[in-house]
Amino acid sequence: MADVPEDAVEERFLAATGPGGQNVNKVATACQLRVDVFRLGLSPETYRRLKAIAGSRLTASGTLVLTARRYRTQDANRQDARARLAEMLAEAEKREARRVKTKPSRAAKAKRVDEKKGRAQVKAGRGKVRLE
Repeated sequence: MADVPEDAVEERFLAATGPGGQNVNKVATACQLRVDVFRLGLSPETYRRLKAIAGSRLTASGTLVLTARRYRTQDANRQDARARLAEMLAEAEKREARRVKTKPSRAAKAKRVDEKKGRAQVKAGRGKVRLE
């Protein structure tokens, strides 16, 4: 996480939830990482993609909140939160591939029409049998 300035990141440790017995009640092992997105110096495009990826984890004031409580130790949860942040930023940096417009060839169009005509004939032959 070399590209994230330390002054943009704030760590808090909370009491984790879920099973774990006495340890979960007395030790604050869950790590909450709060990142000021505006201090990261992201391009508008990257910010837009990060906003879509983060969803409700991004507050209206531009703070990205990640909570890691998967592990039993503070250090492991801190590393997990930072790894998830780095992963999220890397995903936001990726540019979407440009769509190249194509149009079907004349042969493809003809093949499609022939197939439609064939299906129409099959379906036309399914009507009631009339004796004349």
